[in-house]
Amino acid sequence: MLINLSNHPSTQWSEEQKSAAVLYGETVDLPFPAVDPERDKAYIDALSDEYIQNVQELSQGKDTTIHVMGEMTLTFSLVKKLQTMGFTCIASTSERMVTETEAGQKEVFFRFKRFREYQ
Repeated sequence: MLINLSNHPSTQWSEEQKSAAVLYGETVDLPFPAVDPERDKAYIDALSDEYIQNVQELSQGKDTTIHVMGEMTLTFSLVKKLQTMGFTCIASTSERMVTETEAGQKEVFFRFKRFREYQ
């Protein structure tokens, strides 16, 4: 099973990303939370513990990989704790494509390339 802990629902992934995800089994979405930038480490620890409990409930003993993409301090906390528990954690990699538009604005598009394990 693949738990998609991100702000990008798997139903909106590109065909390339969906095809890569199939290798992990069924994909289940767990939305990454909004993280208050004013809060401290204790808040991050508590929030990561809450989401780890959600992961454990979803995985229920299944061979599970966690796709973790979101706010960096919470991502770091989650990945460290999940790896300690024996879970494999992955990130999605992409090619960033930028097009300059009128008046100095930029249009950015990300093309999925592969999943890569956090190590």
